[in-house]
Amino acid sequence: MGSDVVSELTDIVGAAHVLTESDVTAQYVADWTGRWRGATSAVVRPADTGEVARVIAACNRAGVGVVPQGGNTGLVGGSVPMHDEVVLSLVRLNGIDGVDPIGHTLAAGAGVTVARAQSAAREAGLTFGIDLASRDSATLGGIVATNAGGVRMIKYGDTRAQLLGIEAVMPDGSVLTRWKSFRKDNVGYHLPSLLAGSEGTLGVVTKVLMKLHVPPSQTHCALLGIPTVGAAPRLVDSLRRTGLTIEAAEFMTDAGVTLVGRHRGLRRPLSTDVPYYLLVEVSGPPDSEALLLRTLELAGDLVVDATVERDRAARLWSYREAHTESVNAASSTPPVKLDITTPLAAVEPFVDALTRTVTAEFPDARVILFGHIADGNVHVNLLDVEPQQAQRITGRVFELVAEYDGSISAEHGIGRSKASWIHLARSAVDIEVMKAIRNGIDPALTLNPHILPAR
Repeated sequence: MGSDVVSELTDIVGAAHVLTESDVTAQYVADWTGRWRGATSAVVRPADTGEVARVIAACNRAGVGVVPQGGNTGLVGGSVPMHDEVVLSLVRLNGIDGVDPIGHTLAAGAGVTVARAQSAAREAGLTFGIDLASRDSATLGGIVATNAGGVRMIKYGDTRAQLLGIEAVMPDGSVLTRWKSFRKDNVGYHLPSLLAGSEGTLGVVTKVLMKLHVPPSQTHCALLGIPTVGAAPRLVDSLRRTGLTIEAAEFMTDAGVTLVGRHRGLRRPLSTDVPYYLLVEVSGPPDSEALLLRTLELAGDLVVDATVERDRAARLWSYREAHTESVNAASSTPPVKLDITTPLAAVEPFVDALTRTVTAEFPDARVILFGHIADGNVHVNLLDVEPQQAQRITGRVFELVAEYDGSISAEHGIGRSKASWIHLARSAVDIEVMKAIRNGIDPALTLNPHILPAR
């Protein structure tokens, strides 16, 4: 990238917000997993939508690629500049315009973290429907770009389901504003839904209008020791049939809980050794605790052991939320992290097939599984995988996912790490339609030019 482009970008955002020194830009060119590392000539940090528009227009004219970046907590390399693109950091777009306590909405900049959005909603007596372990660094722009799900998706849906309005800068620098605080608006294509999950390839989200929710008056959390993977969705179904609302349902293995215990210095959560765990949080009528306990009593051998706590039950949740950091600390190499979904009926046979395959073909690798079991979403973590084996083991897992009619990306996106296997999840016609949409909106491929189907 020429010095004249850097000079123009400096004129737009100010010298303090164009970073070019390699020791300063280092944190922007590597992803959270440590598996993807690139390079950039400049990191640009605009202050508002107007500056974002001018930056993108300038890069478009100069033929320079732009990689949008929020909290950089992605796991698929989608926000890493692998070809010396400009990094467009949106962290300064961090204003919360307001919370509507009657209309139940939150208007905020793309750089606002999920944790801040949650806090603003709580202050108004409401709840923000997206929750994930990276809440302190993941941004609203990032969760829209990847259509994040998280632990509350079972109740509230993914980000797309909660996105009411959007402001975004298009590849030529024009600004798209679709801003309605209600859902009944059937005028043409629903462009916010199109941008959600597009991973920054169709437009750069600068501001969002998110739906908020009334929180339950009380919840109960149960950590259940279960004998099989298949017991988890069966138990969730039983709880739903009582009239209880499932707030969250998380699956863990004994191997994962053991890693967490060692890393965090926690004791075993149950008095009985079990191969699998189900963490379930429920809400409902005043007798919801009695309904929960009665359902567990009737579950028979589906539940080996259990403990129940009221409200958020931070102690029980710590075993689930510390999984990612514990996996990273325990692996001798950057772990291979694969976010997949299978139909609920296929979760157990898929897990069995996965375990057998990795043991037989990659005997040095360790498998740690956890995830949002009620959605069929399993986070596959492969530890101690030699870097030269990462592609091959990833391919084998994705082949199994396709065999069980699943998806190779549940909520993290495709990015760079999954681009080679998109044909396993989408037909040739599907891919061509996506290419046509992208090439129609961004013919120069200015935005995140090297991910998702292009030409």
